[in-house]
Amino acid sequence: MAKIPLNLHDHINSAFPKNVVLVGTALEDGFAQISPRGSVIVYDDETLGFWDRGKGRTHDAVKNGSKVTFYYRNTDLREDGTLPKGGIARFYGTAEIYQEGQVWNDVYDRMAAPERERDPEKLGSAVLVKVERAEDLSGSMLNPD
Repeated sequence: MAKIPLNLHDHINSAFPKNVVLVGTALEDGFAQISPRGSVIVYDDETLGFWDRGKGRTHDAVKNGSKVTFYYRNTDLREDGTLPKGGIARFYGTAEIYQEGQVWNDVYDRMAAPERERDPEKLGSAVLVKVERAEDLSGSMLNPD
């Protein structure tokens, strides 16, 4: 597993609404499904999570074991040198879906308040993605510290 750089945790957790993380999945026809997700959080040093409200093509594409790509861009991080290559980080991993329990509660509680307000009855599911690769724009591994 790859580590999510510590200096990106707060930036990813507060990305909504200005620098929303894009989530990519593969559709059955082979095309990529790219969706902005305001609910993306750093769950732990090796895991990203998001809330799936159960609507749309991303929901249909993500199953246990699905490959998922996260694309994060923040031009402020390019300017300060945190992510010098375009202010971009990519994370690749495998999904695990939770429809109840502690993980489900944790993801819901930790995402941005406006995202929780879009599912006040808590009907969605939590998706955790164990990060296998963390790269900058050129494909170089991100430094975990």
